[in-house]
Parts: sequence; C-alpha cells; structure tokens
Amino acid sequence: MEPSVASLVRLLESYRGRDKVVRSVCFGSQLLGGLLTRRDGEASSLRLGKRLLLFSAQLSHCRTVMRLFDDLSMLAYCHGYGLGGGEEDGAVRCVSLLANMADQLFYPCEHMAWAADARLIEGKSDRWWLLSTALWATSLLLGILRSLRVLLLLKKELRRCERGGAGSSRSQLHSQMRRELLSILSSMADLANAVHWMPPGFLWAGRFPNWLVGLMGSISSLIGLMSAGDSDETASP
Repeated sequence: MEPSVASLVRLLESYRGRDKVVRSVCFGSQLLGGLLTRRDGEASSLRLGKRLLLFSAQLSHCRTVMRLFDDLSMLAYCHGYGLGGGEEDGAVRCVSLLANMADQLFYPCEHMAWAADARLIEGKSDRWWLLSTALWATSLLLGILRSLRVLLLLKKELRRCERGGAGSSRSQLHSQMRRELLSILSSMADLANAVHWMPPGFLWAGRFPNWLVGLMGSISSLIGLMSAGDSDETASP
C-alpha cells in the first residue's frame, strides 16, 4: 500500500481524523458547488453544482449528529485542564478557561437545536442555533486572542535565545510560532463563517455566497489536516 494511502487510512480510523476529512470534503463540495451554480453555464454544470451543495449539506448534518457524543470528551479535556495551573502566563490561563467554557456550552446548545429540527422536542430551533453559533464564535475569538498572546511570549523567548545563541531552542520556537500563526488563520476563517451564520443585520451576516463559505471552511479544514497529528479536544463545526 502506498504511504499516502496508508496515512489516509490511519487518519480515517480515528474519530477526530475522520471528522477532519469529512469536514474538508464538506466545505470543498460547497466551494465547488457554489462556483458551478454562480456561473451562467450549461445546465449540466448547474445540476452538478446543486448536487454538490446537497452533498455538502448532508455531510454537515452527519457531523452534527456525530457531535452528539462529544460532550464527555470535552468535559474530560476541561477536567484535565482544570484551572490552568500548568500555564505560566495568567492571560493565557484566563482566556483558555473562558474558551473551554464556551466550547463546553456549545455542545448542549447544538444538541437542542438538532433535536428541535428533528422534532424530538417541541419549540423552534432558531434560538438554539443562534446560541450555539454565538458560543462557537466566542470560542474562536478567544482562541485568536490566546494565540496572539502566545506569539508575543514566544517572540520574547526568541529574543532571549538569540542573545544566548541556543540554535535548537530557536528552531523549536520558530516551529511553535508557525503553529500559532496557522491556528490564527484557521480561526479567522471559521470566525468569518460564524458571523455569516448569525442573524441578518449583524456585520456581514447572511452576505456570503456558497462558494465563499466553502472557501473559508476549506482553508480552516486544510490547516486542520496539516496538524492532524496534533491533539484536538474538540470537533469544529
């Protein structure tokens, strides 16, 4: 078996890895479907574009159902993190705690929205979807702030290493900084979509065409695939 195929198989065998692949296919299909349906092309292209958008919607629904079982894993992560005693910086600890709270609350809100759509409970799902999206956006914003703070701390540490001449430490610090920069880019792409899914009238809510939603999601998903080997306590919407 080719190494690339073997790597894909290993990725698909884990829940987090499979979710990353499904997420990438979901947003990739939305990107391509949006591009095909926005052009005045042949009828066959329009039909293909609509089918890709339907396929993307089904994959998104699939991921929503799979996240019904993520509460305990998120709770275990929050319990392991505790009050952030392992963090040396107070600002990083505070932001991380707030992000963990937002992530933990996100899941039951999304579950309620899903249950209302499936008519398992009475009531409309709109307010639950709004609340879950707001919590996701809050978590993303806090994640960006955390990464910016970590970058600032890493830069200070890098300056100290340059004065001391520790080459191996500089290499490790540069690697950490690249990871934080990618995390910021991923979160910003997701945050753009989160705002789009808010009620109309809020910033650019509802103004993104399908292809742009797919593009933002694809950027975030590809970054997630690049870091597939890293630990990931949550599955991004």
